[in-house]
Amino acid sequence: MATASPKSRPLSPHIGVWKWGTHMLVSILHRVTGDGMALVGTVLVVWWLAALAGGTDSYATFLDVFTLQSGAMNVIGYIVGIGLTLCFFQHLASGIRHLVLDTGAGYELKRNKTFATLTMVFSVLATLAFWAYLIWGK
Repeated sequence: MATASPKSRPLSPHIGVWKWGTHMLVSILHRVTGDGMALVGTVLVVWWLAALAGGTDSYATFLDVFTLQSGAMNVIGYIVGIGLTLCFFQHLASGIRHLVLDTGAGYELKRNKTFATLTMVFSVLATLAFWAYLIWGK
């Protein structure tokens, strides 16, 4: 069987050929946030179940990290909570964007970039609003 010489074969574009855009970032973020929520959520559920099985002292330690105690929450609890909330809202907005794209709409370059940017803006604003309500809304 004859083989084609390496010079005559077409090359697929390398990542350096593509111009980076917000639509690419949002697509990657959709995958990362989904995997991140699954991984962190699984760790938290296993920790919670182990704390339940471990007795009152281990459960109290879990609650100290993830609940408000006398008006203060552990910094780790805030970081994990805010991070998961941001991931959730980004994944939600990106999922809605993909749903719209699945209908065949929004593939025009300008509209696609605008919609991708709006998913990031929405996720940040929704996270801020959610945590503002949790902290000051009561």
